Amino acid sequence: MKLARITKGSLVETAIESLRQAIEQGHWAIGDRLPVEAELSESLGVSRNTVREAVRVLVHVGMLETRQGDGTYVRATKDAGETLRRIGRSELRDKLEVRIMLETEAAKLAAKRRDARDIERMTLALDERGKAGGRIQDRIHHDQAFHTALVAASHNPALTELYDYFAHAVALTIEQTELDSELPEPSQEDHELLLAAIRRQDEAKAEALAKALLQPSLDALASRLL
Repeated sequence: MKLARITKGSLVETAIESLRQAIEQGHWAIGDRLPVEAELSESLGVSRNTVREAVRVLVHVGMLETRQGDGTYVRATKDAGETLRRIGRSELRDKLEVRIMLETEAAKLAAKRRDARDIERMTLALDERGKAGGRIQDRIHHDQAFHTALVAASHNPALTELYDYFAHAVALTIEQTELDSELPEPSQEDHELLLAAIRRQDEAKAEALAKALLQPSLDALASRLL
């Protein structure tokens, strides 16, 4: 596979994108060593300084690894930052489906594992959500704080990290369901019932209520496609 030569636009940004796409498309596999700077420079049609800067950026985001005196190797086939941007550009329905999956499992685990501190955090966030009233941005902020605390109460570090990684998309779904009058917004009571189920450690009820929070919005979106 020959790299596409760069002819216009920001040279460094375009070089980064060209190398990123080559890695994502399997031109180089994880563990492979990249060609030397001179060869990459010739393939891309840019200076070695531009190649060096592009490689430095991809090292920073975790796709490449530079080994002193040995070369540059592929460390990962995905750029975490680019993945987040792609998630952000995905449809609201897609974000909601993923959010439901994450929060439903988190609610079930939280009901099983929550401690007093978890209950305190969720209660505080939910109380503040209720006090926000018509101040939409405040309500969005405290709504997200509640769901973040709920996921943390699962005491599953992998799930918590994944949810944090998805946090921007979660914030977008909260904002869109709040601002779109045609999408059912989960009420304060809906959230209170979920917290009550977690507090009394009713795993099945917590799981069902977590799914029920967002399912109406998902159904409304689906009806638009009919």
